[in-house]
Amino acid sequence: MYVLGIETSCDETGVAIWHANEGLLAHRLYSQVNTHAEYGGVVPELASRDHIKKLLPLIRQVIADAQISKRQIDGIAYTSGPGLIGALLVGASVARSLAWTWGIPSIGIHHMEGHLLAPLMESDRPEFPFVALLVSGGHTQLIEVEGIGMYRILGESLDDAAGEAFDKTAKMLDLGYPGGPAIAKLADEGTPHQFEFPRPMTDRPGLDFSFSGLKTHTLQTFASTAKTRQDKADIAMEFQNAVVDTLVIKCRRALTETRLTRLVVAGGVSANRSMREKLQHMAREENCRVYFPRLEFCGDNGAMIAFTGCQRLLAGQAEPPEIKALPRWPISALRPLAPPQASTA
Repeated sequence: MYVLGIETSCDETGVAIWHANEGLLAHRLYSQVNTHAEYGGVVPELASRDHIKKLLPLIRQVIADAQISKRQIDGIAYTSGPGLIGALLVGASVARSLAWTWGIPSIGIHHMEGHLLAPLMESDRPEFPFVALLVSGGHTQLIEVEGIGMYRILGESLDDAAGEAFDKTAKMLDLGYPGGPAIAKLADEGTPHQFEFPRPMTDRPGLDFSFSGLKTHTLQTFASTAKTRQDKADIAMEFQNAVVDTLVIKCRRALTETRLTRLVVAGGVSANRSMREKLQHMAREENCRVYFPRLEFCGDNGAMIAFTGCQRLLAGQAEPPEIKALPRWPISALRPLAPPQASTA
């Protein structure tokens, strides 16, 4: 089965083709970062317009890169939520129109399920069950995963997601957009232990997160300093350490509570080098394994949507021909994948 995957949940247009046995055949990504950088964040209307302009040319390029014809495509998967409603509607409209025209099934995919399953595209893939940490600009969640579509929320952010906190702190420090990479780069210049930052909600039971207080603490610290580049670097370092340490503490706690020995980390923030290093160190201490997607698939991409769509289409979960966009969509509401699962190479 050849599946065309389309991702348009926010400000990146991703297209890919996944084959059930051969794996990833081709993928392309167009990023709108330069468009939105001057505004300090994503402008929804501009994002939708760029998806309209870029999506069909990218689909043609990916089909050519895969060295197949459109007649060989057996199904289409697209991101139907959560995300920006206008951006989602662009991808959904194109996907449904192509599926109807070509006479093939299509399915809307949950954006965060795509992230969660991205490490399964690798040759060294985790087996079920495992604990997943989904950490991105819009979500920070710990999930117990028994299989595809079998998700139990263990904890989540009560306010800002970790990625959102990175972006807002970067804007506070005048580092530009996107904030995560800017904070991480500046943190490398920091001097340790110049400031003391809290690790939110780690002094109490539970697996929920809260980063709004940490953001406020960062603002107050910045307001009381001389605001030199070194001051900013020291603050960036301690802010990043506080976020990463909080995530590590909660992951360790989730593994202990579930008695599982596999941790999957996915979403845009999973590219953060400091977080990867500390989680790998934690995994060695706990005698467990941690899995990440490759760096190019940490952020939004079409490959994860094509892969996830392939699993669901193989299980017969195609949907009626309706354009569906869900800006809010809890991952716990997804349908389980009917066993047995097909091999994905």
